[in-house]
Amino acid sequence: MARKLDGKDIELLKKLAPECSDLECSSSGVNFKSILPPVANHFSKDISDFSHRLESLSEKELEYLLNLIKDGRESLGCLRPDYVMAFQEMVASRAGEEQAGEIIKIYTANNVCE
Repeated sequence: MARKLDGKDIELLKKLAPECSDLECSSSGVNFKSILPPVANHFSKDISDFSHRLESLSEKELEYLLNLIKDGRESLGCLRPDYVMAFQEMVASRAGEEQAGEIIKIYTANNVCE
């Protein structure tokens, strides 16, 4: 679901990608509409860097992000499968297998890049 990032979303995006100075996708010229895709696709050097960035999330921030994903406001569709798996592994270790399984179900059911 395409959305406009609010203040909390922008704060989280900038925590995960402090080098993010512009909320516009350099390749499309469109403002970012999610948090994880720009972190993975524009700012992370590789999957290891992406995973390291995710580790900086507090429990409260992770819960917020998971709630966005579950209610369809945060898109996983633009993430490559290996990046989704890295995210899913982090969710499994910090929030439990049930939450991690839910992430995979959402990703496979809605594999659309918005």
